[in-house]
Amino acid sequence: MKSPNSAGLHRPTESAGLNTKAVHSESSEAYKNRAVSCPIYQTSAFAFDSAEAGARIFRGEEAGFIYTRIGNPTIEALQNTVAALEHGNYGLATASGMAATSTTLLGLLKSGDHVVCSYAVYGPTHVLLEREMSRFDVRSTFIETSDTDKVRDALTPGTRLLFVETPANPTLTVTDLAACAELAHSRSALLVVDNTFASPYLQTPFDLGADVVVHSLTKFINGHSDVVGGMIVLRDEKLHKQLRSVLTTLGGTMDPHQAWLVLRGVKTLGLRVAQAQASAQKIAEFLRGHESVAWVSYPGLPDHPHHERARRQMRGFGAMLCFGPKGGFPAAQRVLNRVQLCTLGVSLGGVETLIQHPATMTHAGMSAEAKAAAGIDDDLVRLAVGIEDVDDLIADLDQALAEG
Repeated sequence: MKSPNSAGLHRPTESAGLNTKAVHSESSEAYKNRAVSCPIYQTSAFAFDSAEAGARIFRGEEAGFIYTRIGNPTIEALQNTVAALEHGNYGLATASGMAATSTTLLGLLKSGDHVVCSYAVYGPTHVLLEREMSRFDVRSTFIETSDTDKVRDALTPGTRLLFVETPANPTLTVTDLAACAELAHSRSALLVVDNTFASPYLQTPFDLGADVVVHSLTKFINGHSDVVGGMIVLRDEKLHKQLRSVLTTLGGTMDPHQAWLVLRGVKTLGLRVAQAQASAQKIAEFLRGHESVAWVSYPGLPDHPHHERARRQMRGFGAMLCFGPKGGFPAAQRVLNRVQLCTLGVSLGGVETLIQHPATMTHAGMSAEAKAAAGIDDDLVRLAVGIEDVDDLIADLDQALAEG
């Protein structure tokens, strides 16, 4: 919940731009001593003014902090900031991106419910639905959500959630969020969007009808490969209370120092994504014309099947791309082993460029059948473009793709 601006510091208006909101975090009790940089409230518990005040806070009759698992000023500042960037009203910071996803699923689903989910989604999300949620009699149907007709056909009267990641991880297909929201709501289901790949700099799913937005803060929002964290963003107060209760009970909450690091990183979100995105476009165009590359998937390329959809739905095409070198899996391995500037690693959204092989790394937990259905082939190489000079990145990829 948003706290009074007790510091008297200037805060951005609702109409302010993303970079302004990212720098001038939403008001929080963390700023009550007029600190320009948000302090770290590294404490497990908070003292009450009196026994009566403590009881009132526990009953929800009076605002106040109790215990950091339940609430903390530094964490609150981050929650307010990300909620503002996403055009949402409430944020729930979690210990990891998967904590955000698992809390959302456990908080909104019950035995007998049905979920429709993107084929191409973060590997552990697929595993969570297929292997773990099924133990509680939650059924999941995986489809290509970029095909609106397939979404329509997959929804049933028992569907509670439509879970979409767009652009998709790792194939970079793009799902029509407005159409999915309309279809989900026609079945009284909720649309949950994993917005990690785009970040709020490029896409705000609430504006297109989403009900819940989840993030791995580890990625673009933090942007420095030094924090693991997640976020659930909501507009509806009832959903916020429901998921907040589940999160605090399960305990997958964020630490104040994590929150402070992400607050520090988010201030440069727009600058970092703009630079990385511009480089990604040039790299995609370079790879498309390379004699050793069989195919490239990047929404910014005019021949991408969802180029126009991405143009309508997003404010840019992002810093993620994937490609397949000629020669299949052996060629993909050779590229991974020969890069000298790109870092062989499985995350994304940091200042450094990361390259990896999803079929044997991030999505290794999926069955061969599920990977094939999602288009995660053995030749697919995923590139998360950082902020290095693009000519240096292109030269590195060129030498890695060279024959011999």
